[in-house]
Amino acid sequence: MRISVGACIAGASIVLAGCPGSDDPDPAQGSAGSAASGATNPTPSTGTPPATTNPPGSGGVTGPATSADETAEGPTPTDSTGTPPEVGEPGVVRFAAFGDTGEGNDAQMMVANAAEIVCQDRGCDFALLLGDNFYDTGVTSTDDPQFVDKFESIYEGLDMPFYVVLGNHDYGTLANDWPRGNNQVEYTTLSDKWTMPNFWYTFSSETGGTQFFAFDTARMMWNHDVGDQRAWMADELAKSTAPWKVAFAHHPYISNGEHGNAGLYEGIPGLPIISGVEVLEFIDDFVCGNAQIYISGHDHNRQVFDPVCGTYFFVSGASAKTSDFAYRNNNPTQWDDDQREGFLWVEIEGPQFTAAFYDFDGNLDHEMSANL
Repeated sequence: MRISVGACIAGASIVLAGCPGSDDPDPAQGSAGSAASGATNPTPSTGTPPATTNPPGSGGVTGPATSADETAEGPTPTDSTGTPPEVGEPGVVRFAAFGDTGEGNDAQMMVANAAEIVCQDRGCDFALLLGDNFYDTGVTSTDDPQFVDKFESIYEGLDMPFYVVLGNHDYGTLANDWPRGNNQVEYTTLSDKWTMPNFWYTFSSETGGTQFFAFDTARMMWNHDVGDQRAWMADELAKSTAPWKVAFAHHPYISNGEHGNAGLYEGIPGLPIISGVEVLEFIDDFVCGNAQIYISGHDHNRQVFDPVCGTYFFVSGASAKTSDFAYRNNNPTQWDDDQREGFLWVEIEGPQFTAAFYDFDGNLDHEMSANL
């Protein structure tokens, strides 16, 4: 019941592998691999990262390593994240997903308190943190007090790992201060809760029934490291044998919020650093039809869509504040809300998954189930 970096996951052993961000990976260094369940000091496997991506529709887990002259931008994998207590049931994966949390305000605290109640009642093995973790410009060091004020103190009552990805606000004023993102990766070694071994990484349940793919859409907005992420994702999907695949990142694929659909963000097509064309192409090629579930934030509301391109899409970006729907693309939703802060809870058991949206008072707003 351990993840390969040393933290115990409730009810399921988690194997975690990550890939440092890099512009020109050194094939001789290989990639960080997943360790066997129960290993307390895993030795990363080595190999040569693929030079080109696999065709869309392939399925898998690791990625290119960072060369020595790139360490200022791409930190190496971390070794330990602490050991939270074990709870839950074998063979069942339950987690909460919080997006756009980085305010440290009353609403964020209320959502966290509501999650404590829901997790106590229904179970949570871990949480996903979906980016924009620290408004407005990320953190300046691993000692930045925002780690305490906007994370540790807020989620003190949720004694479980938080698997983290970065959003545009985590990369500074222009959303392209790449070294600033290192602080959140490096904080993994200092926290019993914060788990972000690299900018993109994967982890799986002990039985191999569910595999999670975390990637960095904020870098894609600037066409930064996109080739590395594509190579990593193609390789991981090709190796994966998990029946359930869950992808999560900051930017949505489809959304009725003010940002809108990938490739048309802000209603502006044709301008890559705004429109999100790289995000669109990445999700089209690797998530659609490969992962059953994709969870994002960015728009500060809650939305669930019936399957699009073979995948259920969830937006859970209202964990500290809300913003109104724009309905620019008029995407049909199964359910949506832009008035109350809240979070997403998910359970995967056997061939079935259940997803439920709760508000900041712990009220169940919408629940749905589907089979593999």
